[in-house]
Amino acid sequence: MHEIVYFGRCVPYLIADYIPALQKYKLQPNKVNTAAEQWKCTKAVLFSHFIYELPLIAAFHPFATFFGMDIVVVPFPTWQKIAYQVAFFFVFEDAFHYWFHRLLHYGSFYRNIHKQHHEYSAPFGLAAEYAHPVEVLILGMGTIGGPLLWVAATHDLHMITVMLWITLRLFQAIDAHSGYDFPWSLRHFIPFWAGAEHHDYHHMAFVNCYSTSFRWWDYMMGTDDRYKEYRKKREERLKVAAEKKDN
Repeated sequence: MHEIVYFGRCVPYLIADYIPALQKYKLQPNKVNTAAEQWKCTKAVLFSHFIYELPLIAAFHPFATFFGMDIVVVPFPTWQKIAYQVAFFFVFEDAFHYWFHRLLHYGSFYRNIHKQHHEYSAPFGLAAEYAHPVEVLILGMGTIGGPLLWVAATHDLHMITVMLWITLRLFQAIDAHSGYDFPWSLRHFIPFWAGAEHHDYHHMAFVNCYSTSFRWWDYMMGTDDRYKEYRKKREERLKVAAEKKDN
């Protein structure tokens, strides 16, 4: 399921790169990742998936079932239960990711671990899980940690909820690294959603915007100040360019 969702979600963005009408939504249009770079990334991600992530996925199942995860296909939990459990997983992962991601930007942590993920200053969907194995292990715990904590505390979790959570988390990660900010992107409908527009700046500038799904940790900790300044200047440039075009 992980492979199908991950690479399946990347396909629309790969196609978008070849559609001229969509290039105006590209966040860094002057930076083009070559086919060779994307193929290098794909091979590294596949290696990581089967060598580093597969053990995490395999270990999750016995631990979760030990604490009471329901693996019986039916009946499914109610949509309300799925909604508040997945919401908890999103909030937990975002907080976990913010602090550990921020830690990975310090000194030797960055040089020896996190630098690999920043190899692409203009990210693309396939690069969402392009990372050092230590980073895969650390930040991956934010994704599986929420469900494990929940089922350990409540003994109430269904496998279908976990599968939906992983699907949505992969969608979020790939969309954030897509390099595109479409009018239909989620951030235009949910003000505190981070999205590609937020995370793309992090890859471009190597600072600020450490969160994954939401913007509130960066806002509360003041780690979005340079991003806000950049965004303000960019909007001013676009406004001037639009006025010149009208004249």
